Amino acid sequence: MSQITIYHNPQCGTSRNTLELIRNSGEEPTVIEYLQTPPDRTTLVRLIKDMGIEVRALLRIKGTPYEELGLGDTSLTDDQLIDAMMTYPILINRPIVVTPLGTRLCRPSEAVLDLLPQEQRGSFVKEDGQVVIDKSGRRV
Repeated sequence: MSQITIYHNPQCGTSRNTLELIRNSGEEPTVIEYLQTPPDRTTLVRLIKDMGIEVRALLRIKGTPYEELGLGDTSLTDDQLIDAMMTYPILINRPIVVTPLGTRLCRPSEAVLDLLPQEQRGSFVKEDGQVVIDKSGRRV
């Protein structure tokens, strides 16, 4: 079983690029499609704590019910924001990657490189054509 887990949305280019960077290091991660299998509350709270971020920093705005739910209201508590993410998992920003080296929201996708125990095994170009790892295996 892999020591790497990615909370993934296959419809998201950043998430797809992150997954492929993990695979380019020779690892096959545990992939959790969090829209189909959302983390439970305890797991979500632990992920936020492990990332060392504020709850609000994990909220996704674009393509979500963020505005309709009034989640921009700064008087909302962390518990209320987590309740919203539990009800509407699309509000959870992605991808979240967990490795033995840490937990991080990998936006941009190359943020995952700092979490991978193994070096990249070859060049890597993002879906948009941006070179992340050149032919010599160096980060660009």
